[in-house]
Amino acid sequence: MTDISVTSPVERIARVLAAEALSVNGEGRDPSAGSEVDATWQQEVSRAMAVLRTLREPTPEMVEAGRAAGGDPAQVWNAMVRAAIGQEETV
Repeated sequence: MTDISVTSPVERIARVLAAEALSVNGEGRDPSAGSEVDATWQQEVSRAMAVLRTLREPTPEMVEAGRAAGGDPAQVWNAMVRAAIGQEETV
């Protein structure tokens, strides 16, 4: 079973971007950047939205993997990403 996140994709991506910039595990210098990420992730929301917008269309490999799993993966993927960025489905 796939885990279901209770945090929005936008927030999760924004937190990763902030952590990448701040943490020694990324490009930063802070060995414990958790509290700073908590304080600054909102500044990364526009970049997080840009990441999600680029993922609206699946690659051919993703579509084939989805077909193997059943259903129309291109439409499912597009709808899921649009929901994540708060857009209505436009088919």
